[in-house]
Amino acid sequence: MITIFNRRCLIATMDMKQQSDIRDKLIGAGIGYTIGTKNLQSSEWVGGGHRGRYGSMGIDQKYSYEYKIYVHKNDYERAVKAIR
Repeated sequence: MITIFNRRCLIATMDMKQQSDIRDKLIGAGIGYTIGTKNLQSSEWVGGGHRGRYGSMGIDQKYSYEYKIYVHKNDYERAVKAIR
């Protein structure tokens, strides 16, 4: 089981296809993982984010999300080899 105490960030990317490809490689290698997704257009602060104030016209939606893939710290080296 992967928890915040025993995980290590394998990669952070804004590319949905790249994170999907990495997940496929990890599954193929039998390595467990978790994903953290952050919407960069919103804010956790009261009152909303930039999008709520300014809209999203002209913002490339490909870069709206950040994906962080975490693996168990004991599987980190194996995961690095698997995604290369």
